[in-house]
Parts: sequence; structure tokens; C-alpha cells
Amino acid sequence: MATYREIHGKAIKTLSSDPSAETNAGQIWYNTTSDTFKTIVKTSAWSSAAPISTARSNAGGFGIQTANVIAGGSLPSGKTNLCEEYNGSGWATGGVLNTTRGELSGVTSGTLTAGLMFGGNTAPGWNGTTATEEYNGTAWTSVNNMATTVSFMGGSGIQTAAFSAGGRVPANTNNSQEYDGTNWSNGNPINTARQGGVGTGIQTAGLYCGGEASGASADVESYDGTTWTEGPNLGTARYRLGGGGDTQNTSMVFAGSVPGGASKVLTELYDGTSWSETADMGSTAKEQVSGFRGPNTAGIATGGYINSPPGWASTSEEFNQGTNVITAAAWAAGGTLNTARSAVGRSGIAPTQNAALCVSGYPGPPSSIDVKNVEEYNGTSWTEVGDVNSSRYRGICAGTTAAGLFFGGNSDVTPGTKPLPLSEEWDGSSWTAGNTMQNGNEAGAGLGTQTAALQAGGSLNPYPNYTNTAEEYNGTSWSDVPATIFASVSGVTGVGTQTAGLIFCGNEAPPPGTNYANAQTYNGTSFTSVNSCLESGNGLVGGGTQTAAFGAGGGPGAKSRVQHYDGTSWSTVPSLGTGRNNASGGAPQTAGIYFAGTPGSGSPGATEEFTSESTAVNVKTLTQS
Repeated sequence: MATYREIHGKAIKTLSSDPSAETNAGQIWYNTTSDTFKTIVKTSAWSSAAPISTARSNAGGFGIQTANVIAGGSLPSGKTNLCEEYNGSGWATGGVLNTTRGELSGVTSGTLTAGLMFGGNTAPGWNGTTATEEYNGTAWTSVNNMATTVSFMGGSGIQTAAFSAGGRVPANTNNSQEYDGTNWSNGNPINTARQGGVGTGIQTAGLYCGGEASGASADVESYDGTTWTEGPNLGTARYRLGGGGDTQNTSMVFAGSVPGGASKVLTELYDGTSWSETADMGSTAKEQVSGFRGPNTAGIATGGYINSPPGWASTSEEFNQGTNVITAAAWAAGGTLNTARSAVGRSGIAPTQNAALCVSGYPGPPSSIDVKNVEEYNGTSWTEVGDVNSSRYRGICAGTTAAGLFFGGNSDVTPGTKPLPLSEEWDGSSWTAGNTMQNGNEAGAGLGTQTAALQAGGSLNPYPNYTNTAEEYNGTSWSDVPATIFASVSGVTGVGTQTAGLIFCGNEAPPPGTNYANAQTYNGTSFTSVNSCLESGNGLVGGGTQTAAFGAGGGPGAKSRVQHYDGTSWSTVPSLGTGRNNASGGAPQTAGIYFAGTPGSGSPGATEEFTSESTAVNVKTLTQS
């Protein structure tokens, strides 16, 4: 009988701890610490990823999992020309299409800097277009039109050698076309006319999968650049599905609809011979963006339409197959405040996720404010510590849990009352009155330390006299500095230091008020405009630094959105579990904290903590069962 070494070329090792390298996949070892035999095995799984900024269905897509593009699509209000780019962590704004449309197709095997979108519908119903556009990673350029108008087709290939198959004209069609980087020409027809299928592979070795003929189809046809040949069918018939793959033999399909409009969460992989079902998706959205380049071990699905409750989806999921288990980035519940409240000290005293202060605020809509309470967080639970001397709501914070600063705010909810110019310093155990501000202010941005703080924007006396003024604190006194370069706003957010700060969003003079997405940096002397946030709003919680910041939640309403800034551009990340406004928080971008506030649902005393994506080798214990 052959030994394990003879079969696998490796002996069973004795180790005190588990190996962590993917190269150890398939090897068995004996762990002396746990007294067990173990191995590393391959897994397939979908995991949640950052949402897109604009929910949509029937968009086009291309690129690899970590450098992906979606463009166009259908919105509740009609078609869109918006484009977004994915960097493996979040979605950022890209160049807009020249032709607004949905039900278009992209080249699955294209790249972020060499992509192609073509065809589609420019309005509800049948308003087909032959428009074709190339993408260079920054802007779209209109090029020669398709040979035949079509929408809901399947497309793939690369920017200089693409194909289109099937679709709607407005009836189901068996049309196929090829693009050579300059011109489109009609090719040989597919065998079964249908729409809503998905294309994968390249122009000389492609697939057209699924779709809708007289009903949902499981048909798969392969293309060699000249002829379409019936291939192995999908295991589950469906249409308006997603998929991708840079070669014919490393393709995958996912999601889609079946007769009656029900959504499917099934995923199937192709190895060149047959289709096999693998891990199901988490989302029940159909009409998802199809198009990603790369093997069927690393896919991405974005957006779509959800049947119940009905609506357009902004969700994204990543598919990974390998020996690593990926834990997606996410916000998770932390300890609950002892005194639930909102409108607490803005900008937050939270240097880390495990060290934060929740300062003053109010527990509801009282006739007067009496919450002097301050609580400290240790990463697990909140503990009451020394009260502020003057209770206030919409106050502003800066500093750390050992050396904090609380300033401005209002002590009366009566309309037209004046914000206060008070400031207080925290030494880790008690609050001491400091010198007053130049102006009473509430709901402004705060950032920096106890001895080098900045306040910008907010509302002066009497409320709501919104302002763009700014002040600096040097540990002893406040002094005016040049005003912000944007409109007078309240609910503005600040992060960073007095010499390297970032100020963003806010709301201009109600009612009803205009929300801004504007952002600007501060260098200790002046403000400079930078790229705007992905979405306008006010009262966001901010954390991080000038070049690695986050903005979470806020209004109008109680948003759950979260955005990251890298010093140049903004991108989406996983949303909060509960949307809230008038909250507080902070800490680094990769380990943020968010607490208190006015929620759309749930408790105003809740805390959420952010954990970045992590990867670990999939080690399994071997048993006899």
C-alpha cells in the first residue's frame, strides 16, 4: 500500500502551530498544541463589498475584481450616464458616458484603462442606440456606431476585439456583431434568438450564456470568431443574469431571473467541458452588472433590481475561490451608551476605536437641556466619567480622551436662541472652563488637539445664522483665521490636525436648506478646495486624517452611507448597520467608531465599530466522521 509521502510527495509534519502560506494547500500536518490533524482546503464564497454610489440595474461593466468599471444603467427616474470605478475596496466617481442609456453591454475582458461600452436603450421601452464609447480610465470617447441597433445583448472581448451576441431589436434577435477597434460588422447569427444573456471570453473564444427566448433559457453557445456552436447548457435556465471571465474555459454566471420574475442566487462555473454549481450569492438582486475580466476564481457583482421590497440595488459582492477565507469589511455593534442621546459633541473625541468620549447632547426634544453627562469607551463598554460644567447640544469637540476640548453648542432648544462661546478642557478626569470663543457657535466642524484646535463653519448668534468663519485655539485663547472658501454652512464635518485638516459637507440656511458635497483642506493658514464627496449631506461623523479620512451617516434624514477619502478622491465602503444623524465618533479610517445620534430605527445609544477586510488561510481540522 502506497504511503502518504509516495502519493503526495510530502510527509505529514508535526507542528506546534498552523502554517499560514497558500503553498501549504493540500498538505496534512499534526498540530501538537490541539492534538489534531489539519489541512488547508480550497473554498468558494461570495462576500459583501462596498456599495456603489448610485443604485441601478442593467448597467455595463468590465475590468478585474480590483479594478472594475460600471457605467450607464436604469434608475427609478430613467436611464443614467454615470460611471463608477472600483479599486478593490470602494467605488469612486469616473467619467460620464456621452450617451445616457441602460441595457447596454461592456467588454468583459476589457480593462479599467481600455474599456468599451456599446448599444442599449436611451429611454424606457424600446429606444435603442448603436452608440459605442471607449474608456481610457478617465474619460469616454464616442467612436463608430454598431452595425445594428440592439439592447439587452451579451458582449465580451477587449477594446480592440469585441463581440455582441443576441439581444432585443425590439423583439428577440439572433444578431451577432464584431468590433475590430475601429468598425463594427455583422457576424454569423447565434443559433437561438434571445435577449438578456451574458457574454464571456474573447472574440475568438467566447460564450453567450442563458437569456430569454420563449422563457428562461439554459442555452450556451460558444464562438470561435466565425461560427456559433451549441455547448453544454447551464444547470439552471435564467435571463438578465451576470457573469464574466477572460477566457472561454474560465467563465462564470450568477444571479438572473426565472419565469414569473423571481430572482436566483445561483452561481455556476465553467471549466471548458461542463458547468458546476458553487456558492450562492448573498443578494437576491437580478439584472446585475455583468462584466469582469479574469478567471472564474475572482468575480464581482454590482447593483441590480430587488423584487422584495421592490427597488434598485446599490450592493456589491465579491466572489473568491481559493485557500484563503476573506472576511469582508463591515460595521458591527459595540457597547451601548448608558444614556442614549443625540446632538452630542460633534467631530468626536475618539483617537482610537477603543478610546472615545461621548459628550453632553440631549436624550430627546426637551424644553431645556440638562445632559451634562460624559461617558468614556474602552472598546467594550461605556462608563460614566466627569460631567461637563455646562450642558449643551450640537457642541464641537477636539483632542483625546486624556486631553479633550469641548466648545460651542446651545443650551436651549427654543427657536432663535443663541449658541454659546464656551469652551472646556478635559484632563482625563474632570472638565475645566477655558477662555471663550470669538463667537458663539454650534454644529461647526472641529479638529486638532486640546492645544491646537480648529473650528470652522456652523451657526452663530442668533441661530440659524449660518457662517463660514473659522477660529483657532492655541491651548489658551481663540483667534479668528481666514474663513472657509465655501458657502456658510452648518453641520459641517472636520478631521485631521490644525495644520493638515479636512473639512467637508454641510447644510446651507434652512428651510429647506441646500446640502453640499464640497470638501476643502486647511494647512494652518488657508483653505483649498479638493474633490467633492460622492454624496451631499450634513452632520456626518468624521474620522482619520487629511489623507485617510472617513465620513459616515448624517442627513438629510438618517443616512447609513460611509465614504472614504485617500487624499485625492472619495470612494464608498460598507454602510452603517443603522442610519443616523446628529451622532459622533472618529478614530482612524481603518478602525472607525460611530455612536449616539438620531437613528432611522433602533437605539440612539448604539455604537458601531468598523473593521477592514481581512484574509486568512482556510485551515480545517480533520475528523473521522
